[in-house]
Amino acid sequence: MSLLEVAAINSFYGEAHTLFDVSLKVESREVVALLGRNGAGKSTTLKTIMGVLAPKSGTITLDGTPIHGLSPYKIARLGLQLVPEERRIIGGLTVEENLVLAGLSAPNPWAPQRVYDMFPRLSERRASAGRDLSGGEQQMLAIARALVREPQLILLDEPFEGLAPLIVQNLLAVCRRLAEEGRTIVIVEQNVQAALLLARRCYILNNGHVVYEGTPAELRRDPDFMHRHLGV
Repeated sequence: MSLLEVAAINSFYGEAHTLFDVSLKVESREVVALLGRNGAGKSTTLKTIMGVLAPKSGTITLDGTPIHGLSPYKIARLGLQLVPEERRIIGGLTVEENLVLAGLSAPNPWAPQRVYDMFPRLSERRASAGRDLSGGEQQMLAIARALVREPQLILLDEPFEGLAPLIVQNLLAVCRRLAEEGRTIVIVEQNVQAALLLARRCYILNNGHVVYEGTPAELRRDPDFMHRHLGV
């Protein structure tokens, strides 16, 4: 049994059908990239898995437990964490207060120092308000806030979007370290090459349909397919 199993989910925004029988699996300690052009349904897939958007049909299980139809907070308690594209840190709280708040309802929360060992920049900014952080620092905090809860699975939605190349390299290094430590990650990212550097397997979505499942090496062997669906 896979850690995460998504089977034939169909999701809608109002009357608009956005996901069509989407199925995917994620094994424990695996990094999976979910790729596709803008509007392909990648973020919608993550939101459906997290319970932000309820599927009209299909099933989603986390470590054997059905989670489709549950509220996001109940899914989070089962060990799933979404780092949203918008980051959604609390701007009026300090870095450390954001971390402490995230861990309050976690069974085994990380101590702040564990976060600071992974993100030294956050240690330097621990007393700064979230609103005063740079975009890269906010992204670090958003990821750290998820890690504080010691999740079974982390969903990363566009973690490198809009960030300077040096910051992207720093965050890539953190993600690589998480993968080496055996964290299970699903990453949605427009930076295809960065995502493929991290992933063991990848899926490609096109107009709400899964059109590819395989390894990064297999995908790179078909540059015409990559260009057609990813523009690279």
